[in-house]
Amino acid sequence: MGDATDPKAIAPGLAALSICESILISLADLKIASAKEVSGILEDAAAVHRNGDQAIQDQALHREVVAVIERIIAGGNSINKP
Repeated sequence: MGDATDPKAIAPGLAALSICESILISLADLKIASAKEVSGILEDAAAVHRNGDQAIQDQALHREVVAVIERIIAGGNSINKP
């Protein structure tokens, strides 16, 4: 894993997060997936990091991943629109 303060090390992860979040928002906006289904996808992603069998050194990273996903769920953006 790269240096967490090095933009080149963190940029791919941030790009992937932005792309995935945009896809989920688009799926909800286009009514391809309901807000409940999109939230379920995010909950499943968090559960992988919450319940996985991670090495001790990776546990802090997985807790942070869960926190990011939970902030997206709670964000009140268009994923959560009725």
